[in-house]
Amino acid sequence: MIKNFLFWIAAFICLIFDRVSKHAVMQNLQLYDSLPIWQGIFHITYITNPGSAFGFFKGDWLKWVSLIVSLGLIVLGCTNQKLDRWEKVGYGCILGGAIGNGIDRFASGEVTDFLSFMLINFPIFNLADVSINVGLAC
Repeated sequence: MIKNFLFWIAAFICLIFDRVSKHAVMQNLQLYDSLPIWQGIFHITYITNPGSAFGFFKGDWLKWVSLIVSLGLIVLGCTNQKLDRWEKVGYGCILGGAIGNGIDRFASGEVTDFLSFMLINFPIFNLADVSINVGLAC
């Protein structure tokens, strides 16, 4: 049996949803296009972000942080037998999100963002960011 099965499943699901959603946005929208899902509340808005959360901490070093975090979590998933169910899911979600954004950073030097909650003027984000935050909540 695979060690920490929930960890790997969560990571895989988060990574697949992130990659498929970013691909769909990039294929169907032009950069800076916005598609209202709920006018004035929630839009799909295609932007790129060379920084980390909310555009802070710009730089090439972010891709290496993504890689180091991902490798550390892979080691954790392969070796730790004492994780409870929520820790497995949480760390798996963080891994899926870190790999998803890491792929963007290595491929283009910036992350594709598209989820825009306009009602509260929240920074635009992506499913990898959601995965990381769900993981932290777990």
